[in-house]
Amino acid sequence: MPTVAIIGAGMAGLSCAQVLAASGWSVTLFDKGRRPGGRMASRLLDTPQGSASFDFGAQYFTVRDPGFADEVARWSEAGLAARWPEARPDAWIGVPTMNSVLQELAAQHDVHFAHHVSGLAREGGRWRLLGEGMPLRHFDAAVLALPAEQAAPILTLHDFDLARAALYARSQPCWTGMFAFDAPLPFGEHTVRDHGLLAWAARNSAKPGRGGPESWVVQATPQWSTAHLEMTPEDVGPHLLGALAKATGGALSAPMAQSIHRWRYALSAGTGLSCLWNGALRIGACGDWLLGPRVECAWISGRRLADRMLGAAREAA
Repeated sequence: MPTVAIIGAGMAGLSCAQVLAASGWSVTLFDKGRRPGGRMASRLLDTPQGSASFDFGAQYFTVRDPGFADEVARWSEAGLAARWPEARPDAWIGVPTMNSVLQELAAQHDVHFAHHVSGLAREGGRWRLLGEGMPLRHFDAAVLALPAEQAAPILTLHDFDLARAALYARSQPCWTGMFAFDAPLPFGEHTVRDHGLLAWAARNSAKPGRGGPESWVVQATPQWSTAHLEMTPEDVGPHLLGALAKATGGALSAPMAQSIHRWRYALSAGTGLSCLWNGALRIGACGDWLLGPRVECAWISGRRLADRMLGAAREAA
């Protein structure tokens, strides 16, 4: 039974794991976060009115690929996904939070959270993970399901052709604000697009399956986020709150609770490649940065890498 370490338990990594595990491979995932999510992350904030929920990464996903459509249909039947027409007619979201789908997928695998893999060592034709707290074991194959900027330094030490693809890929940042209010904002719509420095804002508490206090997610444009990338969250918060006030047409009361998050690697342009794989070294990479900035692209990339790995194993047998 081949063993594989997948670094990154977002949609791409879990999609890859799903296919490999179904074919009998022994799959172990490692993620530096405390829970599954990646760019589909969700967060709870305590307020005097109870917990406020925020989807502070991907706001929704769409479906074009037939295989992904079948998967989304399964999620929908299980109550893990629902349509959100307020965003766009073909929009889907996770229920009751955006990362609910990933939680369900992660529960099927051996996932080690709060494990930051800093590198890989090639020893005796197998891979050992580097980093504090890493297990003292070796794997037949290694998969980097990470943003291009994090995959490139690791790949550079082992296969510069693969690393070159990651080095050329670039992601745009995004400052994101999460704000909970003690009363509904006097604004009739649930979403706002392209208003000043604001690229997107959504009344998260109005999404299907949500509830709790009035909660808004505010995301700045890539241009503004890039220009203010090294500001502190404390300094960014008033800018995002002011942008929300302008977009919704009035002054806002002070939030009951708020959190500001900087996504350094938020929006990828895609490279035209679906995945990366070196069959001789048995190391590869997958992620939305290879195909485009959509949840579906991450899912497809993970599956295509798994298919290449399985095909290579059959040829070698």
